[in-house]
Amino acid sequence: MRERLNALELAHLDDAQAWQSADHAPPGRIAAYAPATARHGPQGAPDSLLAKVRLRNAAIGRVVADWLHGIRCRDDLAPALAERSSLGPGEAFVTPAGQLVTAQGISFFAPDDELHGVLARQRELAELARAIDPARIEASDARAALDTVEVSLKEAQTAWQQESQALASQQRRCHDLELELTELKQTLEAADRRRSQIAEETADLESARVDAERQREALALTVADAQSRSHDALAGRDGAREKINAAQTALDRGRESLREAERASQEADFTERSSKERLAEIDRRSESLTAQVTQQQALAARLSSERASIDWTPVEEALQRQLKGRTAAEQALSAARDRVEALGAELRTVEEARLTIEQQLEPARARIQDAKLKEQAAQLAEQQFSDQLAEAHADVDALPEALKAWGSARTLPAEIERLQASIAELGPVNLAALDELTQATERKDYLDRQAADLTEAMSTLESAIRQIDRESRELLQQTFDQVNTNFARLFPVLFGGGNARLVLTGEEILDSGVQVFAQPPGKRNASIHLLSGGEKALTAISLVFALFQLNPAPFCLLDEVDAPLDDPNTDRFCRLVRDMTGETQFVFISHNKITMEMATQLVGITMPEPGVSRVVAVDIAEALELAESKPAPAVASAT
Repeated sequence: MRERLNALELAHLDDAQAWQSADHAPPGRIAAYAPATARHGPQGAPDSLLAKVRLRNAAIGRVVADWLHGIRCRDDLAPALAERSSLGPGEAFVTPAGQLVTAQGISFFAPDDELHGVLARQRELAELARAIDPARIEASDARAALDTVEVSLKEAQTAWQQESQALASQQRRCHDLELELTELKQTLEAADRRRSQIAEETADLESARVDAERQREALALTVADAQSRSHDALAGRDGAREKINAAQTALDRGRESLREAERASQEADFTERSSKERLAEIDRRSESLTAQVTQQQALAARLSSERASIDWTPVEEALQRQLKGRTAAEQALSAARDRVEALGAELRTVEEARLTIEQQLEPARARIQDAKLKEQAAQLAEQQFSDQLAEAHADVDALPEALKAWGSARTLPAEIERLQASIAELGPVNLAALDELTQATERKDYLDRQAADLTEAMSTLESAIRQIDRESRELLQQTFDQVNTNFARLFPVLFGGGNARLVLTGEEILDSGVQVFAQPPGKRNASIHLLSGGEKALTAISLVFALFQLNPAPFCLLDEVDAPLDDPNTDRFCRLVRDMTGETQFVFISHNKITMEMATQLVGITMPEPGVSRVVAVDIAEALELAESKPAPAVASAT
């Protein structure tokens, strides 16, 4: 066919005369035709090529008939060469390989030169030229849309940077407020300790005042005793003078008594002066102590008013309740441990008994398993025999009576063999062909119904699979979007800025993977592998918490996730964990002091002795209450 395959359709063949001019000369070999319906069907032998052609367009029937006239088909080149003598003028054999054999010649097939199909390429170029202008318009619209999107993106980036700066400022403000709150708490604790010290000093001053009062009373008694002794001495001196006048015989003794009385008087005078000086000193000290007592009483009254303003009753009641609860819990724990040990012993005894019974039951189980297998085999055999009886249209109700008529069941195999031998002796004559045909037809109908049921089941399964895939895609897409949103929200919280997202690596969500893009603040990394160890740890924590917030559990166990983090990142991590403790209880293993300060219960493992480990548990709230309720050590002062 060659150039005829790319023939041009003309309304009239006379229009091709214009191609003879130099201006309209075709660039290569070109064929043209005018459509016309064939006036007769394919002619020639059945092996003609025209007889094998089926036309979809009847308008080109005459053209195809002219082009294929005299062309006959052969399967190979050898029979074509052998039969070429039977060809008439204008006839030829054609093979599937493209060889064309005439009576005195042969043509081998080869692809045409580069000019083959040039008009088709010209048509394609014209269509492409027509499509260029709409494509340019679409490209300009796309560029305009791209510019608009880039402007929006720049505005969004600017707004995001401003919001990030505002967020960083707020975070710094929150950190300053937390430091201020910590300082206020420390100041409050110092005030509480100072209040305890003042109370102790007030008690010491009160005890000193009581001692001073006692000393003052003792000194008053001493002064009274000295005054009475002075009065007694004066009375004795007067009596001695009278005795001197009355009895000269007792003069020596009176003089001696007088001297003793004078010495006693002098001692009394000296004691009186000393007592007066000591009383004056005691009065001055009493006044000083009174002033101090007044000052301390005023301070104590103020502290008492402040203490009275604080309602310690709920705290004391709560402390007592907690102490009672702790005592009851320790007793219950001890009883529970004893009970657990007893139950453990009973459980071991029961387990040993169970193992013994299991060993005893193993042979019985084996026998039961064998019996079940035999039962299944019997059921299968029964089903097969039932199917055979159904196919044979046997009267199942009358079968027991017929079996009884045969006698013992032992004779049935021999009878079956005899009947089979009799059937074999009948020869090739199949008298049950009609019955077999009926059975085969019924069997075919049954199989058709089964096939229809299987086809319907397959359709149902395919519909279910499509529904499951659709629901899986929707659910997975929703889950992915929610996790991506949580990840994008938690990443800046842990890093103090930056952005992160999850991207699907394929078009089909059920088969695609997930790629993580993370950019900490101030970095433009192209891969997550370029992050440092701490940044990778924070990114992993963000992703894990994003997955965890999808369906929060009541407990979360973290094993040394803060090991590669520095103090600022650890602080942000602790704030995030503290925010999530409203609905989840965190149990974490850590060696970081910042993380341990966040805990409400500390459990440690110590080794007081080599090879002996011990668990130490500390309740932070209970320890703080105990530290606040414990009195501070007394402070002794010397003047």
